Amino acid sequence: MPLAADRRPILPLWAGVLASIASGLLLTTAFPSLSWWPMVFVSVPVALVSLIGRRAWSAVLVGFAFGAAFYFVNLSFTARYLGPEPWIALSMLEAILTAAFAVPITLAYRWTPRVLPGGWGRLVVLPALVAGLWTLREEVLGTFPYGGFPWGRLGVSQVNGPLAEVVSWVGMSGLSFVIVFVCAAGVEYVRVGRWRDVRTVLPVVVGLVLLLIPPQFPTAADGTIRVGAVQGNGPTGYFDERGPNDVLNAQLEATAPLLGEDIDVLLWPEGGIDSDPTQNASTAAVLDAIAEHLDAPLLVSAVTQRGDEFFNSSLLWQAGVGNPVDTYDKRHPVPFGEFVPDRWLWRMFAPDLIDLIQREYTPGTSSPQFDVNGVGVGLAICFDVIYDDVIWDGARDGAEVYMFQTNNADFRGTNENLQQLAFARMRAIETGRSVVNLSTVGTSQAIAPDGTTIAGLPADTAGHMLTEVPLRTGLTPAVVAGSAIKTLLAWGSLVVLIALGVTIEVTRRRNAKTPAPEGTGVAR
Repeated sequence: MPLAADRRPILPLWAGVLASIASGLLLTTAFPSLSWWPMVFVSVPVALVSLIGRRAWSAVLVGFAFGAAFYFVNLSFTARYLGPEPWIALSMLEAILTAAFAVPITLAYRWTPRVLPGGWGRLVVLPALVAGLWTLREEVLGTFPYGGFPWGRLGVSQVNGPLAEVVSWVGMSGLSFVIVFVCAAGVEYVRVGRWRDVRTVLPVVVGLVLLLIPPQFPTAADGTIRVGAVQGNGPTGYFDERGPNDVLNAQLEATAPLLGEDIDVLLWPEGGIDSDPTQNASTAAVLDAIAEHLDAPLLVSAVTQRGDEFFNSSLLWQAGVGNPVDTYDKRHPVPFGEFVPDRWLWRMFAPDLIDLIQREYTPGTSSPQFDVNGVGVGLAICFDVIYDDVIWDGARDGAEVYMFQTNNADFRGTNENLQQLAFARMRAIETGRSVVNLSTVGTSQAIAPDGTTIAGLPADTAGHMLTEVPLRTGLTPAVVAGSAIKTLLAWGSLVVLIALGVTIEVTRRRNAKTPAPEGTGVAR
């Protein structure tokens, strides 16, 4: 028997806008520093209820209210040094994109019951379609414009909760999908109102089982690597006052306690060297001396120049050889931070801010993986860690451990470092590999393959970690099939939505062309 579907909004527009604002604010609490992960199961249903029954423009308004409330709080760290302009611009962009993709979700609520009015359509297909369209929105925000900014994904909010292990099977996009499916199925269960029919709650139960039951996908232990990681806490912020080599000297001072230790690799953070060692002979000599004294390779980071191009680079440095032994250039330089796309256009709006960014970093193309004395080390530089392709390629290319280099100095006093650290921990769980996440100023941690903390350094403190870090081999399903899963869920949902719309239009036209009953024609 078909289930009735009320096409009217559940909430009046004014209430829908207020509920969306509340939903966006609630969602921020699921992310660091609060990390109240269960709040997604409050925020998401409220956001969905606010969209049900809307027409396109009211859906845009409601979606914008949700996006603005979430991103203006979640991205507030971007105003720390450069003032409100970058914060407002980025938050507004993300809110506008969120608003645009509220329309497909509200269309799913309008069209699915018309084509599939039965219980299966309402309780299974509709929640799956809504979850897929939410995932599509995350995918678009993570790739558009100028490479996107995949910050604030639902999946990463679960890093401190019992659902994180699911990410090793389906990736962060897959985890976002299942979370939204459970929320949307719960909303439909309430709307249908058949409390005594156990079958109507089965989609919610199945979704919760998929979230709670799967253990982390196992990877194989393959020994350990002894990592010395140094957080120099030097003057590495954009506006920090510093003289020549002040950053390098801060790193050297914090490294000194490790010089008599037995280590396999010494790790320095992004921006830990304030000159290009491939061009500066004295800096290169310092790195040569450290590598020789430790009898171990160095993994350092610097801005390098090749011809007229600049790169944000990880460098593998060893004693007694032509250095650097290997180079990885950051794949995803930050738009308006490390390069200015369409500079001619944006300079008209904020010339003083745009002119602060003098160097244009070129995106790298090399493998995010080094062979460090026979150990595969996966790499990511700062915001590289939020992009799936960098992490997955590193594992596929042979990484047995990850070493992430970052510089959070421009965001001192905010929770940006903790949000980025959450991504690093989730990457450990997703790939089944240890992560050493090292910042110039903190928070730095060595993280086990299950996401637990092995060792750490607090923010704004110079120090070092010397840690036996587990090595792992084998690929998780998230690494093997994550790209296909993301494409199927996100873009597949759009195909389904279009098919629903086409079906409704074809049916409408067919009904409009149905001939009148015999006997009503005009005699000739």
